[in-house]
Order: sequence, then C-alpha cells, then structure tokens
Amino acid sequence: MKKQLTEKEEELMQFFWDKGPLFVREIVGMYPEPRPHFNTVSTFVRMLEGKGFVGHETVGNSHRYHAVVSREDYSGMTLRGVVDRYFGSSLTGVVSTLFKQEKLSDKEVTDLISRVLAARNENKNE
Repeated sequence: MKKQLTEKEEELMQFFWDKGPLFVREIVGMYPEPRPHFNTVSTFVRMLEGKGFVGHETVGNSHRYHAVVSREDYSGMTLRGVVDRYFGSSLTGVVSTLFKQEKLSDKEVTDLISRVLAARNENKNE
C-alpha cells in the first residue's frame, strides 16, 4: 500500500471514514456546488482502491466502496512519515521542537510523559 495520499484523495477518504460505505453517486452528492463530475470522482475512488485504501462490494450493476485503512492507521502512518523525514525518526526531536516553539505547555509535556509511560507499561504486559 502506498502511504501518501494527495489532498483530493484524503478528502475522499474523509467521506468514507465519516459516512461508511458509499456509492460514487452518493459521494458526488456530498460536494457543494459546483460538484465534480461523476467520472472524476469515480477515477479517484478507483485510484484509492488501487493504492489499497478502499475496497468495494458489487451491488447490482454498481460498486459500493468502503475504507480498508482506518483514519487512525492512516494518521499514524502519516505522522510516522513526518517524524522520519523531518526529525530523523526521533520522537524526542518532535517534542523538543514543539516545546521550544512554546506549542506545548508544561502540563501538556507532563501529560505526554504520563501517556508514554502508560503505553510502555501496556506493551510490556502484552
């Protein structure tokens, strides 16, 4: 599965994550005017299927598409990619950067440390 989605592909995935299985015509109807053409949306959905992000079931003469990758899995993959690319795979580097830019308060840092320790304990117990 290709990890990166374009902005338009991510937009479509939001529909699947928010609404569940959908027909292309339903997706087109969710866009504001002027709506994209049916064939354009269909092409993007099939590209998502080719990348392994959505699957389909045949219903009559049509396909109902559904997310194969959850929002949580995708956000995790995306975050991991950012951490790997921009912070040399260092989560410490991410937290340090946020702290230096005053994007994290002392309380948020303390909460983060507590979460990390709790997750570590859960992993040890598995």
